[in-house]
Amino acid sequence: MTKDIKVQAKADYIASLSHASPVAAIEELVWNALDADAREVKIDIVQNALGAVEAVRVSDDGAGVDVDRIDATFGGLGGSWKKERATTFGLRRRLHGRHGRGRFKAFALGAHVEWRTTRAELSGGVEQASPLKSHVISGDLQEPGLFRVEETTPGFATGTEVYVTNVRPSVDALTAADTVVPLLAAKFALYLKAYPNVRIYFSGIPVTPVIVRKAVTDYRLQLPSGAEAKLEVIEWRRRFVGSGRIVFCGKDGFALHEQPAGVRTGAAFSFTAYIVAPRLAELNAENMLVMDELNPETRAYLDAARRTLRDHFRVRAAEADASRVEEWIREGSYPFAKDDTSDARRRFDAAVDDMRANLDGFDAYPARERKYLFGLLKSVQ
Repeated sequence: MTKDIKVQAKADYIASLSHASPVAAIEELVWNALDADAREVKIDIVQNALGAVEAVRVSDDGAGVDVDRIDATFGGLGGSWKKERATTFGLRRRLHGRHGRGRFKAFALGAHVEWRTTRAELSGGVEQASPLKSHVISGDLQEPGLFRVEETTPGFATGTEVYVTNVRPSVDALTAADTVVPLLAAKFALYLKAYPNVRIYFSGIPVTPVIVRKAVTDYRLQLPSGAEAKLEVIEWRRRFVGSGRIVFCGKDGFALHEQPAGVRTGAAFSFTAYIVAPRLAELNAENMLVMDELNPETRAYLDAARRTLRDHFRVRAAEADASRVEEWIREGSYPFAKDDTSDARRRFDAAVDDMRANLDGFDAYPARERKYLFGLLKSVQ
């Protein structure tokens, strides 16, 4: 069986939906897999012998694409079946997508996309262990309004593999797994906490906040209106693009909207702060979260979160300073006693802060070099 499906939207509008960063496109494909009840999602960057990226593959063990509803799934832009439901069909997990646009994010990775999917047939509305049916759904930016569906030899298990070829140059950024994994971990942190049986892998590396986070602290926010929310602050082991943000989340850890936190923490801290409250999903549905400070209720959540973050990092900075000085005392480089409260020490500590801000990698200097610099610094105080 071969069938062509035409999307009911202008080609230039469809093409515009494909403009996204490679990580954002990967994120959307993972969400689509999770919305299909996947327990395991694997992202692989296929490279040739010279290291150039030839393809991107996102595979899952979910229920597969329902080809019987393919016209609605791929043909109706903005008509996602997810609008009719709050949870997935099988595992009853919270659904992420709503607008029917996620599949087009795949074209941000490359010009040709294939969805290789296997699904169990339904009998009397009940999914059976067999028989299975497999299809390939393909689309190309050369014809952005057209998808082709072709039945293939049945696979051995349900699931979907999204295979993207004719990749864009920007996809080369995905080869830096040490950068991509923390970004994805930040995006899916609360979801993975809500559903601990879900596994996501990027180039064989588990995408889990556990391996990239340094500390987690929970707070209860109290708004002037009497409303409450949870603020979960995750500090990361390393700084990456996309950290230092506040993320609005509904229950079960869905990221609804995010923006820069606007809180100065110093170079030592990389973090993501998650505001979690049932009310946020309602505000998002009313397009109030995207207004940020322009909406009074959204601003109240932001103000409460920022106050808490400032207090949090003030305490954390003091703890880090004390721990650092104790280490310097143990190694014999610090020229003052631990209990010294003199003005000379306060001036010295302020000068050290300036030195650390202007000398990259100062904390990694050998003790001998640090002692020499501290001696010079103390002599001019």
